[in-house]
Amino acid sequence: MVENLLDIHWWHWCLFIAAVFLGLVLDLYVFHRKEHAPSIRESLYWSIFWISAALAFNAYVWWWGYRLHQSSEAGIKFLTAYVVEKSLSVDNLFVFAVIFRYFGVDIRYQHRILFWGILGAIATRGSFIVAGVELMRIFDWLMAVFGLFLCYTGAKLAFASGEEVHPEKNIVLRLARRVIRITPEIRYDRFLLWRERLLYATPALLVLLVIESTDVLFAVDSIPAVLGISRDPFIVYSSNIGAILGLRALYFLLAGVLERFRYLHYGLAVVLVFIGLKMTAEYAAVTFAHCHDHLINPWVSLAVVGGILGISLLPSLFLPRGAKTTENDSPSRRE
Repeated sequence: MVENLLDIHWWHWCLFIAAVFLGLVLDLYVFHRKEHAPSIRESLYWSIFWISAALAFNAYVWWWGYRLHQSSEAGIKFLTAYVVEKSLSVDNLFVFAVIFRYFGVDIRYQHRILFWGILGAIATRGSFIVAGVELMRIFDWLMAVFGLFLCYTGAKLAFASGEEVHPEKNIVLRLARRVIRITPEIRYDRFLLWRERLLYATPALLVLLVIESTDVLFAVDSIPAVLGISRDPFIVYSSNIGAILGLRALYFLLAGVLERFRYLHYGLAVVLVFIGLKMTAEYAAVTFAHCHDHLINPWVSLAVVGGILGISLLPSLFLPRGAKTTENDSPSRRE
């Protein structure tokens, strides 16, 4: 059940992770060392940069897989996984906006908080992917379980459009307020402060904890979704990281128009159900029919995913520029 489409070795992982950390360090300490409110133009340029970097890596994966096996399967699966994860990430931006609004975080400090949130996501998602792939290798029936779970998640996402996000109910936030000394100062430029020889957490640390814990919840359905596309750990992880690296720039780019994507969650719901049914059907084909070929060609999967998401975004293009959703009409969040 586990794939190795690119003949990956340990040093490939080291090179990839080192490149990611180098990019993040340059981003925070060189290009964004001064706190400021990112402009639309700046966010657009950075969004283009990160998307271009991911697509360039996708082209390399495509060439790599074709050189090794005369097959474009690795490249197609990376692109499909990237599109799915990127779309789920856009859906997550709604929640980040609500969290920042709840805590009253000035836009100047949101970039740094999101940076450390993404750094944590790189570690947590890596552990989730390793655990998921290993569990599917040992217990192949988990493929069907993950598939049914994605169908449930998709149905819940489609029919829960009236749900609201309540950061104050986050269990990590409530626990942190009980066990951590929090400074009364409302500061978001630092996470920790020394006061009278005691270390205090600032509200910025609370925001980061909520962001991190929320991302863990997002990973519960996004990781199985990508595992439904490929069981190659490197493809799954690199496509995930490629999608979330540009999340901050995309957040600031879309911050003013997020409410226009009111139908995106319907498209995401259909995509999750499609991948869930695909996983369940493939498990049944392998178990009962001993068929190890793809039931659905990777090109077809990419076309279906892209088509569904494209159709769900079309209505947003025709919404009046000033149109906004109400609290009860806001897109559902995957809590």
